[in-house]
Amino acid sequence: MEGMKYPDDLVFGLDIGTRSIVGTVGYREHSRKFKVIAHVVKEHETRAMLDGQIHDISKVSETIGWVKREIEQKIGKRLNDVCIAAAGRVLRTIQVTAEYEFQEETVVTDEHIYSLNMLGVEKAYEIIREQTKKSAEDTNFYCVGYTVIRYFMNDNLIINLEGHKASKIKTELLATFLPNEVIDGLYRSVERAGLYVANLTLEPIAAINVAIPEKFRLLNIALVDVGAGTSDICITKDGSIIAYGMIPLAGDELTELLAREYLTDFAMAEKIKTACSEMDSVEFQDIMGLTYHIDTKEVIEKAMPTIDTITKSIADKIIELNGGKSVSAVFVVGGGGKIPGFTDSLAKHLGIVKERVALRGEEVLNDIEFVDEEIKKDPLIVTPIGICLNYYEQKNNFIFVTVNGERIKLYDNDRLTIVDAAIQMGIQNEYLFPRRGKEINFTVDGKQRFVRGSVGEAAVVTLNGKPAGINSEIVSNDVIEITFSTVGEDASCEIRQLPEFNGTISFYFNDKKIVCPKFATVNGELVSEYYSIKEGDEINILNYYTLQQVLDFMDLPCEGTILVNHVPASLEEHIYDNFSINSEIMGNEHMIDTRQEVETIKEKIEHAPIDITVVVNGRNVVLSNKHNYILVDVLDFYPFNTKEAKGSKLITKINKEKAEFTNPVQEGDQIEIYWAD
Repeated sequence: MEGMKYPDDLVFGLDIGTRSIVGTVGYREHSRKFKVIAHVVKEHETRAMLDGQIHDISKVSETIGWVKREIEQKIGKRLNDVCIAAAGRVLRTIQVTAEYEFQEETVVTDEHIYSLNMLGVEKAYEIIREQTKKSAEDTNFYCVGYTVIRYFMNDNLIINLEGHKASKIKTELLATFLPNEVIDGLYRSVERAGLYVANLTLEPIAAINVAIPEKFRLLNIALVDVGAGTSDICITKDGSIIAYGMIPLAGDELTELLAREYLTDFAMAEKIKTACSEMDSVEFQDIMGLTYHIDTKEVIEKAMPTIDTITKSIADKIIELNGGKSVSAVFVVGGGGKIPGFTDSLAKHLGIVKERVALRGEEVLNDIEFVDEEIKKDPLIVTPIGICLNYYEQKNNFIFVTVNGERIKLYDNDRLTIVDAAIQMGIQNEYLFPRRGKEINFTVDGKQRFVRGSVGEAAVVTLNGKPAGINSEIVSNDVIEITFSTVGEDASCEIRQLPEFNGTISFYFNDKKIVCPKFATVNGELVSEYYSIKEGDEINILNYYTLQQVLDFMDLPCEGTILVNHVPASLEEHIYDNFSINSEIMGNEHMIDTRQEVETIKEKIEHAPIDITVVVNGRNVVLSNKHNYILVDVLDFYPFNTKEAKGSKLITKINKEKAEFTNPVQEGDQIEIYWAD
């Protein structure tokens, strides 16, 4: 095949199994027929994987690298991206319903459908997080795939939403989850081999794309992918996949039995097992060096109790997933189910005729063309080809990026930004924008007032190691690091900082002007000007003194008749601004030095608050209660929701120039804040 011309858009699929790694490369023609141009199988040299779980990343990576190099040599092209599938070990499935209502009747696009499905997946994530929390598990789960059960348009069932006009769309889907450590092992092994993951799916999802065409899914059928470490199961009914499951019993149980029975190493026992489905007899040596030549029928007889145990477990799981009853038929793929007697035993435990349990291989590969005629069409190749085909099922509209060390998949609309990746990661917008500290709410003379906390620092973002903004565009395999924005200091305010308190009361005592600071009460109690206001305080600024307080303030005796505005007054008389007080009893020792007048005037607060007017999106907005303003302050006075994205980019400008939230704002500035696609 070397020297042949192949298209650039080749799809490379890897089936990373417990016993072997299978690499398949091909492409889809305009006729939708998939052409396989190379196929390589390499068994693990050690037991680097058990029950579908990678135990030795280094060894698995070496084997992947070997398969990659062999295929590259065959096709004469370098491979960079790969599609992979995860076994259903520790599989969790969640069925959910999600809907979206348009503001007006809208033509449904692929992007609408993707967004609807993502609503369902996020709902499933919430459910699995809650389940994990309740069970006190210290496990994070990753969604490896989802299958749509059915769609609805305006509450009516429909097969395909795309292109229809609708006011409301709804989906029922089945989301599948695996622990992060399972996925992480796959990614690390692949990346160590110099490959990027282009698509990730679940092994039974990949297998069903080949083994059970959609026209068969109206029937109640089970697909069982019997590998070396796990048997993955999925059930179809009424045109949809209704359940996924897994049992940790498969071909390795048979291999281990034969190794014990015939005293061989694992590799030799695997050859004995494989011979059972291909030859009448097998010759081998045990660990003592003794040579044996035995009939494979004898091997099968010794294996039957273990086959019975495995098929009984598979049958029980199928019945459980199918609502307590058997299915109409079962298709078996994968190498573990090829041993004679396996399908008959499974039929017996399911209570169906043996003709309705069958291996799927060559007969389901009619739409597959093999350029390499040496490739054997059997159940072993179904899942690897399904992994490649799943790439097309995703319509090639996805990219993978890494955010804070975690690999995520995004719908590629050709205008993705860092904020899209952050949202997909579940990072709320408030962690990207500067956050304020807690505000204080209180009343002053019965009027509601508040003081906001200070603004924290904006999120620090890097893209491939270089500083970037949240609206920077991203492409496949970008590496993004986001340090969350910080919360500013909580609000604080003293009585003396209130504008209402920023004044004095002046009156005349025996024709001499006296200036006194104002008083304030908080929750009915007199407080000093340095009192720190608390949440819910009721503050009253007193614009008068009592006569008694005036005399106390001036350190004068309360003797004789005292006139207020030329009228005799009691000590409880209120003295307001510009009132006059006259007393005839004052001696020289109590004469007022008017030179002290300046010293009694309350010192003005430095940097007193000022109001400025700016224009935001064409509307005049007054900013108040600060001396200096920055762009983020505008959000305190102009109603703009940064938490709910209305587009792919948040645009901020001052006087038509791009601006950050920390840029200063001046009187009369023209400000624009809006979401854009």
